[in-house]
Amino acid sequence: MKLDCVYLKDCGSCIFETSYDEQIRFKQGFVRELFDEFYSGEFEFFSSPVSKFRSRAEFGIYHDNDGISYSMRGVDNKFVKINACEIVSAQISNLMPILLKKISSVLALKQKLFGVEFISTKNEILAILLYHKDICTIEKELEDLHFELGVNLIARSRGKKLVFGSPYLNETLSIKGKDYSYAFGDAAFIQPNTIMNEKMISWALDCSSNTKDLLELYCGHGNFTIPMSFKFKKVLATEISKNSILSAQKNCESNSAKNIKFLRMSAEELMEAFAKKREFVRLKDVCLDEFDFSHILVDPPRAGCDESVLAFMKKYENIIYISCNPLTLKENLKTLCKTHRISKFAIFDQFVHTKHIECGVLLRKI
Repeated sequence: MKLDCVYLKDCGSCIFETSYDEQIRFKQGFVRELFDEFYSGEFEFFSSPVSKFRSRAEFGIYHDNDGISYSMRGVDNKFVKINACEIVSAQISNLMPILLKKISSVLALKQKLFGVEFISTKNEILAILLYHKDICTIEKELEDLHFELGVNLIARSRGKKLVFGSPYLNETLSIKGKDYSYAFGDAAFIQPNTIMNEKMISWALDCSSNTKDLLELYCGHGNFTIPMSFKFKKVLATEISKNSILSAQKNCESNSAKNIKFLRMSAEELMEAFAKKREFVRLKDVCLDEFDFSHILVDPPRAGCDESVLAFMKKYENIIYISCNPLTLKENLKTLCKTHRISKFAIFDQFVHTKHIECGVLLRKI
């Protein structure tokens, strides 16, 4: 099946024009070749719907004599006007033309608007309007737009933010027959393919056998943490973002997960704490020596884990590594595979029609 999109040859977002089966073969072959020095076993491939799968998307706004339209940066680096996008969720797809029509009819809303971001969950949607002007001068028009559309709305300009409705979105993820509820803000990092996110968490749960305690780095708002907590005795999860930690704590309460301790700390700070090089006020109610970690879970940014973090990870029997960049994963495995062996390798097609690949690796100590 190919993506049925009139902008496919011009828009710079989706680069594959081949069938989905061909895309899968390409990605499987790429990953096998990239990691053949570390792993010769089965690569489990998790496929995605080919359309209506993205729950987060951002578009430019193109102004001309005909008014305004959505735009994307094209393959030749020029702006391409678009009226629709086949890969965004049904909620976003439905709202796009309605929002644009409403904005086009109000001069104050249209002027200096340069972008629109959409975030959707299974039952909610948020639109974020980006302006090159003082948004306080159009607060009344924005409020009217919010009530007319009946959706959560945020306006942003340099140093300013106006919120109409709730600043949080609520999501329910269904994993192995159980529902988990999450709330997160507009600035939160979220997995943009909800179906794939559920598959990733399910896979991570399958990697969790003979469990004691879990240590998680880069935990965000608790995406993996909360479902994983029900398979471990205790969980210690760290994240550097204050807002993400606050959301994680709320999500922990919503799901009655009572064995998780969230800490606002960087991975480097946590390593210093374990080595007793520094004392942290944030740890005054936490005794690190009481944990007996059987697994460590990491979902780092595209740059991967630095050498000091890798040296820390190597202490643990089981490593669950979620990676959004196969190239940095390969570099990290050069270090980790000196002490650990890959026992499971998964490919998650988070970004269909692109070359981007998400991987999951389970490593066990040799």
